[in-house]
Amino acid sequence: MIGYHGVSPVVDAWLNNVYGFQEKNPYHLIDPYEEELFSLVNHSANLDYYDHTDLYKKLGYVPYNKSAVGTSITLENAYEDWVIYQLCKKIPKTVKNDNTNKYIEDELCEKYRQRALNFKNVFNPETGFAQARYEDGSWKTPADLLSTSNEGFIEGNSWNYSFYVPHDVNGLIKIMGGDKVFVNRLDELFTMYVPDKFFAETEDVTREGMLGGYVHGNEPSHHIPYLYMWTSQPWKTQQHVHEVMNKMYKNNIDGLCGNDDCGQMSAWYIFSAMGFYPVCPASGQYVFGAPYLPENVLHLQNGNTLTIKAPNVSDKNCYIQSITLNGKPIHCAYITYEQIMAGGELIFTMGSKPNKKWFTEKPYSLE
Repeated sequence: MIGYHGVSPVVDAWLNNVYGFQEKNPYHLIDPYEEELFSLVNHSANLDYYDHTDLYKKLGYVPYNKSAVGTSITLENAYEDWVIYQLCKKIPKTVKNDNTNKYIEDELCEKYRQRALNFKNVFNPETGFAQARYEDGSWKTPADLLSTSNEGFIEGNSWNYSFYVPHDVNGLIKIMGGDKVFVNRLDELFTMYVPDKFFAETEDVTREGMLGGYVHGNEPSHHIPYLYMWTSQPWKTQQHVHEVMNKMYKNNIDGLCGNDDCGQMSAWYIFSAMGFYPVCPASGQYVFGAPYLPENVLHLQNGNTLTIKAPNVSDKNCYIQSITLNGKPIHCAYITYEQIMAGGELIFTMGSKPNKKWFTEKPYSLE
């Protein structure tokens, strides 16, 4: 609803060469040439009249006195700016800029990299949470971190939206106070009790879609269970993914615990059941969670097949012990788009206790 998220699927498709996106494209989704692609996404990022983009570019955030949901807009814009930064790094330097005869230079890449860091401008250093901020730089006081009404956010509160930095989780951990604080805050989110009064005025946030204070019924929070994978306690991702799948998806008339906007709640389930999830589209990485079914088979568009097996998985055996892809151990916390599309056999060995050392490489982060 906010931000300019059209750039995310388009750039992600181009970076992954979906449907031959970087080649002559029979589907005519877009002009396949980089010049046209960059022109379009750059235009979207600089529409001054849209969601106060003029102030966002000037101040590095959208002020609360100009938009009641300015903090949400800022956080979502920062991610999209990072998406364009990813595109800038990949396209040839001979591509022309929008409406000029100048070429894309390193300065333009750096411009979008800096814009991707704008999320920091709405984090109050005194609290370590994202909050509403006025045009003069002051913070809205008093601030209610639990309320979904008049706090700078749309269909969410500070506790959930403060974790919306999918492109720079390491930077987010740092700004919140380090690994220990970050893990404790995630733990508190999943276990806290939130009285009804704090979301009574938000139709897309209901008790049925909440696990503690974590709101699974609304899409801005969907990546949060996977954020433990950047921390010293990654096994908690596996624990919470299984918990969400057991509690939030039921085989009855109200089996979905929230609004399935564009199918995102269903998509979350399908990805998570396979054992991985696209925390940060345009990174090319799908972060491992924990498979839910003993076998999944993906019949891929290129004709390949990926068979995903977790023969001993159960509610008790929800912790990853090891992963192999085509017989070779995986020591990363993620699988790439290229690995998925190459097909083969992905095997999870699961157990009842966490293996705290099965991977050595964490997922992508800007900083």
